[in-house]
Amino acid sequence: MPIDLTLTGARVLRPGGWDPAPLAVAGGRIVDDAAGRAVDLSGYDVLPGIVDAHGDGFERHMAPRRGALREEDAGVVACASELAANGITTACLAQFWSWEGGMRGPDFARSVFASVARVAPQVPVDLRLQMRLETHMLDDFPQASEAVARWGIGYVVFNDHLPHGRLAEGRKPPRLVGQALKSGRNPEAHLAMMQALHARSDEVPAALDALCHDLAARGVAMGSHDDRTGAARETWRARGVYVSEFPETLEAAEAARAGGDSVVLGAPNVVRGASHAGNVSALEVVAAGLCDALASDYHYPSPARAAWRLVELGLCDEAAAWALVSSGPARLLGLKDRGALLPGQRADLVVMERDSRRIVATLAAGEMAFLTGPVAARFLA
Repeated sequence: MPIDLTLTGARVLRPGGWDPAPLAVAGGRIVDDAAGRAVDLSGYDVLPGIVDAHGDGFERHMAPRRGALREEDAGVVACASELAANGITTACLAQFWSWEGGMRGPDFARSVFASVARVAPQVPVDLRLQMRLETHMLDDFPQASEAVARWGIGYVVFNDHLPHGRLAEGRKPPRLVGQALKSGRNPEAHLAMMQALHARSDEVPAALDALCHDLAARGVAMGSHDDRTGAARETWRARGVYVSEFPETLEAAEAARAGGDSVVLGAPNVVRGASHAGNVSALEVVAAGLCDALASDYHYPSPARAAWRLVELGLCDEAAAWALVSSGPARLLGLKDRGALLPGQRADLVVMERDSRRIVATLAAGEMAFLTGPVAARFLA
């Protein structure tokens, strides 16, 4: 249930920078006038809640070990708690719909979608769904489209993880046995399935054209994953796919920006200072002014840490760095009611210790989602 409060004494990160003026919330929104009880947050900072456009860190909550008993709903609740503890007030849970099977297969995807639909109304954090659809699963396109409609999935991202080079040469892909075991197939069957998908590559462009046209007509936001070339990005844009997630080259990021598309980068890449896969560094893309949003990818603590890393490196001031995890991702997702601490916006905010930059409180739509440490006494007094 939302609480009405007026937060005083803190530095508040508004769009123009730090501001010492009080921040009031009422009815789940930020309001102009004082509301409810005053809470003295002297010595703390208040920032907009983090909007995470792409994160799959929930997988370990849903199925901590391959073959282990799944407690889907409890996993979603645990995930929501972890998100709040890391200042994330809106989260797109990125679930594969992939030939890879196992936790990336359609059956597991359906269970995730159903669990999130059941749990989302019960937790403060705004949980949303992203479907990561493999481009060569042509026979699955109707079922995937039906799942988008059934569970109200507002964001679909296209991936192609087939090792086309190896398959074209008739060679076995690396890590075939391990991948087959994860999928529940024997290696021979898994390889045959991959070869069959690869053999239909010529059919993929037309099928994607039709699917993207249908999704766009329904107002579904769409992105492409791991763009490598400007030409590839232009092809996706022609289909109405306006988000470039984790471009692998500076060329692809530049093509996205030139075409007016949004670029999402991995926050762990910023924290590490390099891509774990050897692709272009997110720091290089940010420094070139080509990034619109930083996403958690596989690690929920990373967005907040990445924003401060950009400040430490002198690549952004605090307002610009934090915008990459708040207003930037909100904008590309079409969420006009959040991302900045302005009257009328959702009361999504985080309270941070000024020196340690540790998140100690998170409010989502005015509801307390996370609270820890000495600051709790100020809220509960």
